[in-house]
Amino acid sequence: MSATQAQAQQTASGLLPARPVWLVGILATLAGAVVTEAFALVARAAGVPMEAAGPGATEAAEIPVGGFFGGVVFWSVAGIVLAVALARWAGRPARTFTVTTVALTALSLAGPAVAPHTATSTQIVLAASHVVAAAVVVPLLARRLAHVQR
Repeated sequence: MSATQAQAQQTASGLLPARPVWLVGILATLAGAVVTEAFALVARAAGVPMEAAGPGATEAAEIPVGGFFGGVVFWSVAGIVLAVALARWAGRPARTFTVTTVALTALSLAGPAVAPHTATSTQIVLAASHVVAAAVVVPLLARRLAHVQR
């Protein structure tokens, strides 16, 4: 590795610990929302019907373009609040955050699995989108929480 590459890698890895947890959370949320929306757009282009129904619904409704982005932003707010609280009060904030968010992501897969009046292909895309969003947001926030100073 050249000296320039090593310096660039060190600078990039030094950005997260230097930023407030809430700011890293916002940036991670935006990145996760963009990646998840792109995933959904690819699924749409592949012909997956983007119509889903919630509990008690009599028929599926269309998931609008931007719906995945909005969903990631909405639910990530809770993750940011959790991260900020753990940074302040947890003994091992990165580990606690990771374990909690992985468990919550696994639990969130039940929603798409039982969505009535929803095509199986749509259920799979919905479940995968939960994993895609978590795969972007959780590691970034956990990496930042690993640098919390006591």
